Amino acid sequence: MTAKIKTTNPESRKVHNKNNREKQPTAMDLLKLEIAAELGLADKVKKEGWGALTSIESGRIGGIITQRAKKGLIDLDALRSDKK
Repeated sequence: MTAKIKTTNPESRKVHNKNNREKQPTAMDLLKLEIAAELGLADKVKKEGWGALTSIESGRIGGIITQRAKKGLIDLDALRSDKK
């Protein structure tokens, strides 16, 4: 018995809202993208989406956000309340 492996097309991952427009990025989205760029992951995120990152890569981004928050460089509460 052979197992079939499902592969997904990265193009099918695009998120569209009712008006077929892309979601407006929040302040948290922009911060994550900035950190991804610092780690050399911005192109991967832009081409394939956040879901294409490995858990290690995502953890690095989250860890840097946490470090900066502990140092007082960013206000996580303000970023979280920026949701639209």
